[in-house]
Amino acid sequence: MLISLASILSRFYKVMRAGWEDPEFRGLAIVLGSWIALGTIIYSIREDWSIIDSLYFSVMTLTTIGYGDFAPTSSGMRLYTVVYSIMGIGLFVAFNAQLARFAFQSRGHDDADGEDETEPI
Repeated sequence: MLISLASILSRFYKVMRAGWEDPEFRGLAIVLGSWIALGTIIYSIREDWSIIDSLYFSVMTLTTIGYGDFAPTSSGMRLYTVVYSIMGIGLFVAFNAQLARFAFQSRGHDDADGEDETEPI
């Protein structure tokens, strides 16, 4: 199992490194990272959560996992979370789409035109 995890992490690193060469991918990564950092800072300050708890909440919110173990306490922060979620989930989806594109390209697929290079069975 540890070998599988190492293989997955190695593949992820290679895809991220390949994607970083693309300006659109790099821009999305920077914007998404900044968006997560902004949420982390705001939740840490306004909700008096630790940086780790704020980062955790920000990531759980944007990935739509939302365990419910943390929740904003004031109406203003709930409203901020709505806006943060709506905009951030779109960024997260766009970033993952670019990540998937580079993962397919690195395996020799050309998904730009929707066709697979493999023969039908």
